[in-house]
Amino acid sequence: MRAQQYRLQSVSLAAPYDRNLEITGMKKALLVVMIVVLALVSGVTAFAQDTEATIADIVVASAGAEAPEFTVLLAAVQAADPAVLEALSNPDAGLTVFAPTDAAFASAFEALGVTAEDVLADTAALTDILLYHVVPGVFNAEAVVALNGAVIGTALYDTALAISVEGETVSVNDANVVVADVTAANGVVHVIDSVLLPPAEEEMMEEGMAEEDMTSMGTIADVVIASAGAEAPEFTTLLAAVQAADPSVLETLTNGGPFTVFAPTDAAFAAALEALGVTAEDLLGNTELLTSILAYHVVPGYFSAETVVAVAAVEGGVRVATLLPGTAVTVIAGEAGVTVDSANVVVTDVTADNGIIHVIDGVLLPPADM
Repeated sequence: MRAQQYRLQSVSLAAPYDRNLEITGMKKALLVVMIVVLALVSGVTAFAQDTEATIADIVVASAGAEAPEFTVLLAAVQAADPAVLEALSNPDAGLTVFAPTDAAFASAFEALGVTAEDVLADTAALTDILLYHVVPGVFNAEAVVALNGAVIGTALYDTALAISVEGETVSVNDANVVVADVTAANGVVHVIDSVLLPPAEEEMMEEGMAEEDMTSMGTIADVVIASAGAEAPEFTTLLAAVQAADPSVLETLTNGGPFTVFAPTDAAFAAALEALGVTAEDLLGNTELLTSILAYHVVPGYFSAETVVAVAAVEGGVRVATLLPGTAVTVIAGEAGVTVDSANVVVTDVTADNGIIHVIDGVLLPPADM
């Protein structure tokens, strides 16, 4: 996750058309853009009608269509680490993919002075680039727009994308979304007009991450269960909450990811219940509310403490998207430590196979209008 300033782009894809006026050169150009976008919409969404189709199925079908799209993306997925295709093919994955068009790839190759063959031959770099286009969790267009000014974690460890909205234009870093909400059995695809390039320092971070993974105690769910059953138990209320919430929460913490979880201590839950004037039984009995609260503690992507401090040490901190659609927590790093909304981070970097846990001393409550 990097604190970067991204240029807001305002590109109109449509303009009023008066049949009684002479069409100027600019209007002709705008009409051409509209036709291209409409063709792209019809070509891509035609393959999303089957709700059983996975993201991988949609890419394959679109690449083989009469008016093909995603041919370079398909070649990239096939040339990358097999784990990429496996994730996009998993019907239970729950992913959001920002998919560059063929034209986007062509422009990127020209700008970088490389050929498609050069990129496809570098498996490691190609895999990183593709993972940087994948967000763990399903975020439709409405949820993405609600994240204006926030960042959202990706499947590439310690990286995030910046979301900005200006008028009707939604941008992801410097790429514009040209087609939204192509639904799949395992998530959603948003088509973009540029290739997203991860930070150059990513390789060093992955090397550090590999060492941390060696001490992992299983999945995030496994870590919570083990801690609750330890001689000096912790996370007993968190475990009870996960078990009482919608089953998708446990499924996510067991099989999804990578995720960063801000995990409240038992004392944090006790203080929150007292402040709210409710009992644990009251909270555990409200499945919908409980599920929303837990989702608000889970952030897509893997963010180590080092990355969190580096990014959140700016004035006002940084807003980071959570798995509760349309919401973001505010993370601030200062001399006194790191806060997430109003909670303090008290223990960092508890690693798991599918992410990382940072322990907090307060329960995070989502916005009242959610």
